[in-house]
Amino acid sequence: MSNADASALRHHFGSLAQQKDASSLGMWTFLVQEIMFFGGLFLVYTVYRHQYYDVFAACSHHLDWKLGAINTAVLIFSSLTMAMAVHAAALGQRRATALWLVLTILLGGVFLGVKTVEYREKFEAHLVPGPHFLAPAEAAHELKIDASQAGHAQLYFSLYFAMTGLHALHMVIGIPILAGLAWKAWGGAYGPSYHTPVEMTGLYWHFVDIVWIFLFPLLYLIGHH
Repeated sequence: MSNADASALRHHFGSLAQQKDASSLGMWTFLVQEIMFFGGLFLVYTVYRHQYYDVFAACSHHLDWKLGAINTAVLIFSSLTMAMAVHAAALGQRRATALWLVLTILLGGVFLGVKTVEYREKFEAHLVPGPHFLAPAEAAHELKIDASQAGHAQLYFSLYFAMTGLHALHMVIGIPILAGLAWKAWGGAYGPSYHTPVEMTGLYWHFVDIVWIFLFPLLYLIGHH
């Protein structure tokens, strides 16, 4: 075992292989919990979408599906750059690993920037649930729904902000982690025998991307099919 491998091995593991197995188990356990968490939100959304389909469809027209599509493409490319980072780390390519990680960070930043633009538009249009949400008469006019259904419109936008906000939070958490990995990769911390942190973070990033793949059609394209 090289000195670099020895420094990467934690004292309570017998080998790097055992350490990687433990890391994989921990990450998959975490992702299963995340699936259950987002699964609950998807279930709630599905139930209310079935109950108030017309209102949800009308509200979806006030989401910019073009921006949503751009963000979908951005995240798909970020999954590619993340996969390339894992591949480069496995080959011991120090600079390539750091470069792919930085590209992933930049794409994540683009996604969050577009999402910020979307959120600002909703605030300006008074489509944020709460005391400043459109009055029933205004909601009927702006959203093309019955005034009595304004509460259902708030429900839609509540789910929109909850689901996309939590997704964005996962990206906000992931980007500093990627930055730390890029810094360490530039210093030569990862190679063929040890690149577990990059691989595990890749699993996390791919999961976040997959969640968006479901969010985009569910929230943005209800009234467009």
